[in-house]
Amino acid sequence: MGLRNHTTISPHPHSPTPPDSPLPTPPLNLKSTRFFQTALTSSLILIPFPPGFLKNVHLSLSPQILSICHSLLVSCTLFRKESVMHKKSTLDKDQLSNYRPISNLSLISKITERVKKSRITDYPTSNKLLNPHQFAYCKHHSTETSLLYIHDHLINAIGSQKLSCLCHLDLSAAFDTIDHSTLLIRLSSWFGIHGSVLNWYKSYLSSRSFCVRCNNTFSSLCTSSCGVPQGSVLGPLLFVIYTTPLSTLISSLSLNHHLNADDTQLFFSFYPHNFDSCIIHLQNALQQISSWMTANLLTLNSSKTKFLLNGLRNQLDKIHNSSS
Repeated sequence: MGLRNHTTISPHPHSPTPPDSPLPTPPLNLKSTRFFQTALTSSLILIPFPPGFLKNVHLSLSPQILSICHSLLVSCTLFRKESVMHKKSTLDKDQLSNYRPISNLSLISKITERVKKSRITDYPTSNKLLNPHQFAYCKHHSTETSLLYIHDHLINAIGSQKLSCLCHLDLSAAFDTIDHSTLLIRLSSWFGIHGSVLNWYKSYLSSRSFCVRCNNTFSSLCTSSCGVPQGSVLGPLLFVIYTTPLSTLISSLSLNHHLNADDTQLFFSFYPHNFDSCIIHLQNALQQISSWMTANLLTLNSSKTKFLLNGLRNQLDKIHNSSS
């Protein structure tokens, strides 16, 4: 790997800029009842009927509910933007970690989100807008695929008598700190989403509220000014869109990388005599990545950040001998 000096990138939330001009906005579409059937597979506590009852009558209700969802899509609004977070009554209520961040959402909201997810997934896939370094929430790019890719990289490096450096970066409460205005700009500038479709996402993100459930008791509603609800259909995909510029930044630093849900793997290989310069380069890269995350209201979790040096024993000994 050839290394070179890099100037510090400005910690502006919209740096780097999109590589290409945005494409036309994807159309709205609602085709089948499968969205309704899928939404009934999860626990839905924000509806006045048990899920079992709705499953039995979904063939009769689905045309009317899908019609409501279509109207919401056309009018760029979202029905009931409340979510419920759970807390076990046996746990200490003063410990924030005991509050389960996964949210339950209303039935119509889930169906509408599935429609939007279908459109926002098909559109960038057909236009090759998805980040090739994203290995979660992308078709044919699973975490298993990522592990196989990195394993192959390590084996090839060992065969070339090289060492490999792997760095695992973890984010704290990543879904909860997404800045809405920055996300909307990403949707527009990186993925070409404009007009009524972008207005729908504005409605989806704005004026969201949530409460906490403990047994059968609910807290009062609170308004959320940032983040996307965990447990939502669109949340993971919107997070992927939000972090798309990070991949461009890391690529400019001459580092191999994979982005997963809320963590990032950095990896590269080098000969033992380049160890010192490569570690310095990695440290500089981490500073720039950290600055970008800070500008985008994301926080690295230092306690879960891991570093691994991999290679044959005789190659690792060359580092120890040179250091002594």
